[in-house]
Amino acid sequence: MTDLDYSNLLKRASSLTAVERIEDERFKIPKVDIFYEGNTTVLRNFDKIVQILNREATHLLKYFLGNVGTAGEVSGGRLIFQGKIPVKTLQDKLNDYIDTYVLCSECNRPDTHLMKKGRTILIRCDACGAIHSIKSMKKRQTSSPIETLKMGSEYELTIKDIGKRGDGVAFFDKYIVYVTGAVKGSTVKVKIDKISGNVAFGRIV
Repeated sequence: MTDLDYSNLLKRASSLTAVERIEDERFKIPKVDIFYEGNTTVLRNFDKIVQILNREATHLLKYFLGNVGTAGEVSGGRLIFQGKIPVKTLQDKLNDYIDTYVLCSECNRPDTHLMKKGRTILIRCDACGAIHSIKSMKKRQTSSPIETLKMGSEYELTIKDIGKRGDGVAFFDKYIVYVTGAVKGSTVKVKIDKISGNVAFGRIV
């Protein structure tokens, strides 16, 4: 083998290693890890998510509570929501937060930080130097409209769990629906009698 061949092999190996390193460094969206405790939803890896995103815990907390439409608090690195929130809802909200407040809209990297200019929140990318306002980024995003429950209307729901008082628990978009006399695993037609925030109460018809 000549020195030239050896040099070419070294260059090729180096380039392959660089590609693998770039692949490894690609940002991976964290997955929410939840469990239900009574009538609360516990996001057990909240502190790890905050660390990965490199954002203030209070900022992510405010975003979650405002978009889920319930009360909650951070305790021991976990975020505790009032009510039973579907895992898909929390993951969707986290994905939206990352798209809006973490990823650069130019290079799509997470190496960003938030700045405030007057009343405008800006996101600056340390990787490519781009600066954008959060408001302009939100306008570019498209999201499916949230369905709204209506009192007196009827809906076909699947009972996912049983509440502490024995009522069936179903989910409709952001709403938690308690259904009197429902059996877990059944799909029933429910008439909504009362709505309070993101919690609703109904009966089988």
